[in-house]
Amino acid sequence: MEDVAPAGLLQIGALAERVHLSLRTARYYEQVGVFEPAGRTAAGYHLYDAKAVERLLLIKKMKPLGFSLEDVRALLTLRDELSDDRLPDDRREELRGQLRTWIVVAEENLATLREQVTAAEYLVARLRSDPAATAQTTAARPTARINP
Repeated sequence: MEDVAPAGLLQIGALAERVHLSLRTARYYEQVGVFEPAGRTAAGYHLYDAKAVERLLLIKKMKPLGFSLEDVRALLTLRDELSDDRLPDDRREELRGQLRTWIVVAEENLATLREQVTAAEYLVARLRSDPAATAQTTAARPTARINP
């Protein structure tokens, strides 16, 4: 008999596939505690809900902006606390102020990435217009990679 996840819940492989991460990366994020299972199958496999999907998607969006794992945890903790309906108004306003700071930092990081993209596009255009670029060459391909 196959161990099937109930509707709306995913096993780790399906979760990783849904958010376009490697299984190894998804497992790592679970191990470091940035998301957790919502339940288990009859055979004991972890099951994940929409909250896990949303958390992993947020992490994916934070990584290219240069946020560390500790930054991810801090923002997730802030968002979790903000979602508490019993939160006192003064604490909620304090957290909203912190969230506004996160937005400013994310916008600054995005501006830096845009500058890097503009510089890279300029370089590619210059290389394409270089007469030597059309000549046959046996030079090895450069090994430089852009680090997201």
